Amino acid sequence: MDNFADRLHQAVSARGAPVCAGIDPRADWIPDEFYDRAFSQHGRSPAGVRAAVREFCLQVLEVIAPFVPVIKPQAAFFEALGPGGWDDFAAVCARGRELGLIVIADVKRGDIGSTAEAYAASLFGSSRVKDIALSSCRADAVTVNPYLGADGVEPFVLRAREHGAGVFVLARTSNPGSAQFQELALAKGGTLVDEVAARIHEWGSGGVGRYGFSDVGAVVGATHADAAARMRAIMPNAWFLVPGWGAQGGAAETVRACFKGGTGAIVNSSRGVMHAYAAGPLKDHGPARWREAVEKAARQFHAEIKAIAGG
Repeated sequence: MDNFADRLHQAVSARGAPVCAGIDPRADWIPDEFYDRAFSQHGRSPAGVRAAVREFCLQVLEVIAPFVPVIKPQAAFFEALGPGGWDDFAAVCARGRELGLIVIADVKRGDIGSTAEAYAASLFGSSRVKDIALSSCRADAVTVNPYLGADGVEPFVLRAREHGAGVFVLARTSNPGSAQFQELALAKGGTLVDEVAARIHEWGSGGVGRYGFSDVGAVVGATHADAAARMRAIMPNAWFLVPGWGAQGGAAETVRACFKGGTGAIVNSSRGVMHAYAAGPLKDHGPARWREAVEKAARQFHAEIKAIAGG
């Protein structure tokens, strides 16, 4: 089975830029045309709302697929739609795979023992109960919270590796309050995030592919210039998933520090691409021209990050 890091490298090469589009559907920003169609079929009901959001996400994938090698559906926005939201999340993951995209399930799971194993089973491969096959959402990778330590991460790493998938462990995240814990000084020297980074490097040591990167990556935000180079020095073989570009104010110099020889990082933009018609420099397009705005945003994002990475 192909190593996840190798598949990611190949996907980036095929699309020409190391970019990831976050699929974070804000229900109140979905163009009315989708609600009109969904309500005509399902009535003004929760099922109608879910159908509108789902169809919009699927159409967004069609628009952005030529420009991005990776998508990152955020589970919370789908779970907020009600009990059926996970089905919509899985449908988006499935369509992404059909379009040849790498799918990172942004779920930020973190638990131990059999619970961690169950979470991992919901994301990778399939399971059997009474000889009945139970499918997962078949993600290519997942985001994991390391706060519970190795026994909260290793079940995901093991299950992912069995299925040629990957894990991105939260390291230096992009949110403003991240330093409250992540940059705490340790008695032995360094900070908490330095220790997490060292463990990520260790967890990934058994999954290094032929391009020199491992199947255990790190989430390193684009908003902390002081941390990016430090993280890269500690984790030379890790793919970095880099959120914070665009709406969160990520800077080019920080993003550049995440790369190693022009590779090894995937930069994410969420609402800046999929909701470009509603917020940001292309919002003058409005919902009526949503498709045009999303395509323009994807093209521009592709070009910006390609230039930063040295492509």
